[in-house]
Amino acid sequence: MAQNQHNTPINILLADDDADERYIFGEAVKALPIAISFKTVVDGTTLMDYLNHHLESLPDVLFLDINMPRKNGKECLIEIKSSQTLKHLTVIMYSVTKNEKEIDTLYLHGANSFLKKDNYTSLIKGINQALSLVAC
Repeated sequence: MAQNQHNTPINILLADDDADERYIFGEAVKALPIAISFKTVVDGTTLMDYLNHHLESLPDVLFLDINMPRKNGKECLIEIKSSQTLKHLTVIMYSVTKNEKEIDTLYLHGANSFLKKDNYTSLIKGINQALSLVAC
């Protein structure tokens, strides 16, 4: 996977309420052979506050857990894709769900891709594939 045209790190933001998931995701990101700037938030409300207060430095890609407290991933996705300033964000839904109807609904609301929470090796591969969606 190539870095962007200026050889600056790819900015990844992960929204996930599970501390273990955030840790494992961070370790997977470190294992990738490209420069990445990685940040996390712990729930949907914090995510939306972060995005709305960092409009000048939005992430290149957002990995968004579906099941979070305060505001879930679907609600955040709808809010992001309804916003003139945020709708261009690449949003990868990140969840354990196997419910095809739920996944289809997320795509209808503007999700760019879906990454299933799985084992560490699959996670590295999935993150790398998802980053190919980011315009470099």
